[in-house]
Amino acid sequence: MNRLSKSGYLLFLPAAFFFLIFYYWPLLVNVALSFFSWNMVSSKIKFVGISNYTDILQTAEFYSVIVNTILFVLVLLVFNFVLPYIYSYILAYVLKYGKNLYKVFFFIPSLFSLSVASILFLWIYNPLAGPIDAILQMVGLDSPRWLKEPVLVIFSISMIIAWKVFGYNFILMLAAMMSVSKEMIEAARLEGASDWVILRKIIIPQTSSSAIYVFVITVVFGLQYVMIPVNILTQGGPNQGSANLVYVIYQYAFVFYQVGKSAAYAVMTMLIFVVFAWWRNKVLDKKVYYEN
Repeated sequence: MNRLSKSGYLLFLPAAFFFLIFYYWPLLVNVALSFFSWNMVSSKIKFVGISNYTDILQTAEFYSVIVNTILFVLVLLVFNFVLPYIYSYILAYVLKYGKNLYKVFFFIPSLFSLSVASILFLWIYNPLAGPIDAILQMVGLDSPRWLKEPVLVIFSISMIIAWKVFGYNFILMLAAMMSVSKEMIEAARLEGASDWVILRKIIIPQTSSSAIYVFVITVVFGLQYVMIPVNILTQGGPNQGSANLVYVIYQYAFVFYQVGKSAAYAVMTMLIFVVFAWWRNKVLDKKVYYEN
């Protein structure tokens, strides 16, 4: 056993080396940069201690970005977690015909990149010649400024991500729905259980592991996927009304050239991820059903 363990460690070392170089070392460098002031051009780096963190916490922008991030996540949870769950249930247990057609129809948007989706929705949101404007004009309404209003812009960008991600989450949830034991459902129906009882007592518990996974990646999408459409369509506007934590990290580093504040934002975002991961492990995992 000792000989086998030593061999295992030797085989593990190359992967551990690259993991340390490309993951932990950049992480440590980023933490270190958060205590300095640097513009990525000057050869001089000034140590400022925790002033980057205090400056961020004292600005209204930080709290506005936090609220924007939460709103992005909440909207995406509705469209990329709740709706895929409902539609996958309908497709698995309600519909009798056309299931393959719906699968293809829902999954096709997942094949597009977010850049292409952003350009497509830029045309859809066009207040002068877009399809939404044409429909609203038929009923005598003016098209709103989808990407210029502070709250509306969050919903508009979320729709781009929801359109792209929905099919992937839908396929995952549909696979979980189809894996539920048909014999157990038939037995429950023979005992007189209603569809609501079957959903609540059998389907939801047995699909909970997949549901938690979809929930987690939806939250991650709410933080990360927003970056591309925001950068292409709004650049954080209007007045940082569409900026989230991930975009602000990019913005401070490569637009404002304030690397220290960018690193501080990155560290704070990482801490939020750590809290979320802890909450998931301590709270959500206890409610998950794992077979065997």
